[in-house]
Amino acid sequence: MVLRIVRLGTPRAPDEGLRIGTVRRPPRGVPKAEFASQNWYDVWYPNLAPSVDTMKLAQQAQHAQSPAEWQAFVKRYRAEMTTPDNSRSLDVLAALSHQTNFSIGCYCADEAHCHRSVLRALLAERGAAIAPAAIEAGDAP
Repeated sequence: MVLRIVRLGTPRAPDEGLRIGTVRRPPRGVPKAEFASQNWYDVWYPNLAPSVDTMKLAQQAQHAQSPAEWQAFVKRYRAEMTTPDNSRSLDVLAALSHQTNFSIGCYCADEAHCHRSVLRALLAERGAAIAPAAIEAGDAP
């Protein structure tokens, strides 16, 4: 059993399981009935998405590519994930990763400058069984 961290909208792995969208907003121009069939997500869970203000900080960091700006985003997003509801959600996902295959993701092209990289770290800190990045990107045999 394994948890994959994926880019939403990409082809699914054969045994990926349920895909959870940890994004603030649904994909634009896509009918809700087609979210799953177009490989966006099966379930929308915006609770683990950065707040609007924190998302703005991430977008600034993506454009400027400043390590200090990125660290400011990471610090703020990690703080958001310490609320009781978010912390419990992360605990549940980490525990589920040992029982079933599923994935979580975001739209960003570069995981290194996306909140899903922070989610990966937070889930790893909780002992989640996480697939290596090469498997998620479809690079594995």
